[in-house]
Amino acid sequence: MNSSREEVARLAAAATVPVSVRRLDPDDPGAVGRWDAFVEACQEATFFHKSGWQRIMREVFGHRTHFLYAERAGVVEGVLPLAQVKSLLFGNTLVSLPFAVYGGVAASSPAAAEALEREAQVIARRLGVAHLELRNTQQRHPEWPLQDLYVRFRKVIAPEVEANMLAIPRKQRAMVRKGIKNGLTSEIDRDPGRFFALYADNVHRHGTPALPRRYFDALQRVFGSDCEVLTVVDGAGRSLSTVMSFYFRDEVLPYYAGDELSARELAANDFKYWELMRRSCERGLKVFDYGRSKQGTGSYAFKKNWGFEPQPLFYEYCLYRRDAIPQNNPSNAKYRLLIDTWRRMPIGLANWLGPFIVRNLG
Repeated sequence: MNSSREEVARLAAAATVPVSVRRLDPDDPGAVGRWDAFVEACQEATFFHKSGWQRIMREVFGHRTHFLYAERAGVVEGVLPLAQVKSLLFGNTLVSLPFAVYGGVAASSPAAAEALEREAQVIARRLGVAHLELRNTQQRHPEWPLQDLYVRFRKVIAPEVEANMLAIPRKQRAMVRKGIKNGLTSEIDRDPGRFFALYADNVHRHGTPALPRRYFDALQRVFGSDCEVLTVVDGAGRSLSTVMSFYFRDEVLPYYAGDELSARELAANDFKYWELMRRSCERGLKVFDYGRSKQGTGSYAFKKNWGFEPQPLFYEYCLYRRDAIPQNNPSNAKYRLLIDTWRRMPIGLANWLGPFIVRNLG
């Protein structure tokens, strides 16, 4: 009883202490450890709130980072990872977070969330950016312009493997069984070599610059076992389809993928995601996060066909030096021109040029 009273008294005393906002020093192991411990425990946090993204933004892409955390009486109450992206083609922006589908504030108190967003706006003005973008999973600023373009797909993983198979709608389930009948198997790769070859070829066919190989090496180095590559092979050992996934708490998020041209005919793509779901079920994971898709695209339809329902994303913008939300997607004429040009470019040249361009797309 006394200990309960003491805890209540401690919390009441802490509530009177103001929240302070600090910047994460990636070379301070104590601060990094407190950041990541908070992210692991905070319900609002995602894989993209992990501190490791700061090193990746800096070391792979050369972006200036502002990883902010709010604390009170020495206890972390919120985090906000930010990176500045300066592009001749698409302008100067502050984003939480480039190359991430989720971002924005993750906080355990309203005071911490408000303090972090205030500081983000101070930084945005000081840097002279055109806008601040927060990739929220929940709406925080109804008064800010909203990019109503993307949705996400998430679904609970049933505890039994067969229950997950039966939950896949009949047409896609038939494709999974076709892959099994074709003798396909899945393997976990120790490095992203096979993955990168399939990924780079795949994005080139779609007219998109490939992220550099060193980015995927860095993801596996920084996040360790929380970043894993699964590759589907045929009976002869030929690589057909691959996916790099992120693991966070009891969730799996397939994030980057690639396929060989014959993968569709052999149902390797559906088999790949089934194998990831099966393995995740056997590991005791609870949520399959199919990630983000643009509404009205083939990716959107594919995930719907797997029995997943779209959920809104709230990419909110605070505009400073522009009058409307930027459209860095195929609806933008400049972006469409880039896609058309890239498809015609030899893949060797595309892979060499790609990193210089894609770092600014985020």
